[in-house]
This record gives sequence, structure tokens and C-alpha cells, in this order.
Amino acid sequence: MVFAVNANDFEIFMSFSDKISALFRKMDEDYAAAAERYGFICTGCTESCCQTLFYHHTLIEYTYLHAGLQTLETEDRRIIRDRALNAVSRTVNQPAGPVMCPLNQDGRCRLYDYRPMICRLHGLPHELHHPVKGICRSPGCHEFEAHHAGKPYVPFDRTPLYRQLAELETSFRQETGFCEKIKMTITEMIIHDEKKEKIK
Repeated sequence: MVFAVNANDFEIFMSFSDKISALFRKMDEDYAAAAERYGFICTGCTESCCQTLFYHHTLIEYTYLHAGLQTLETEDRRIIRDRALNAVSRTVNQPAGPVMCPLNQDGRCRLYDYRPMICRLHGLPHELHHPVKGICRSPGCHEFEAHHAGKPYVPFDRTPLYRQLAELETSFRQETGFCEKIKMTITEMIIHDEKKEKIK
């Protein structure tokens, strides 16, 4: 199945836009509250998370990112697309080296309000409540561990946030009739419609 967001998908998405926006605000608020208790402020570092290989798996995040792209001027979208194509080329030719996200400009995300879930939640120690494995905890990012590793753990349960995103994703897929799996970087999300590639 060739996947591309079409006009009908965007029309359907509009009925979900308020809900996904509210959920993303909740993620930002929960993250900020936990970060404040640690005294952790993300100001950028040599191992920027914008150079980390994150995969995103939901149709609704993909569509939300594309909605964000449409808020930019045509020339800005062209520049971002060219950066994405260059990032793909660098990844192929230099697979071991870090590649900056094409949305990063001078250390800032051009689509900060539209960034996917993992971009919002990365950095702090957190936990997930698994139905079989129980509570699974993960450490913070390199920068966090370098400066705050000795501090007592501040409970940051991602489970309700993941669950709400999954519920929105299920409803959105039902409305659009889309049933394929998604595993894409932001770079791939940006250039995917143009290349008309299949999701693998």
C-alpha cells in the first residue's frame, strides 16, 4: 500500500486536531513539572536529541507534523525538504555519524508546537506500567545523567500519555481506513509524500 496524506485525511484530521493538541500540551506540562522538580533545564548539548535516531509510529503524529509544515512559507518548506534530502544522503554515506534533524535551525525546532511525542518527553527518567513486566524505569538523557543522576527519582509515568495517544491513533486510523504499520524518522516523514515510498 502506497501511503500519502491526502486531502480527505487532512479533513478527517481536523476533527482530531484539538484532541491531539491538548494531549501534546499535557505532555509538555507533565514534562515541565518533573523537570522543575529536578532543576533540569534543557539548553542544548553536544549530544543533541535532535541528532538522535528516533522512530515515530503513529499516523496522527505524521499528519500533525504535515499540518505544521503547511503553516510555513513555501520557501521555508523547500529549505526543510532540501535539508531532509541531504540528511538521507548523509545517513546513507556516513551511517555511523550523527545527522541533525532538518527541522532544527540555529538550535531551535522550526515546528516546535508540532513535534512528535518522543521529542517532547525525551530527557527525563521515566516509567511505564507494563501489563506483564510491571513497572519499567528508564534513565534520563546523557546531559541529565551528567548533572542530576544523584538526585532522588521524580515519578514521571508516561503510561497515561502513551495510552491516550494510542486511543487517538486507533480512532484516527478507523476514520481514515489506514491499517499499515509506521516506522519513520522525522526526516522520512518530511520527504515521504513526495517520494511516494511504501512504509516498511
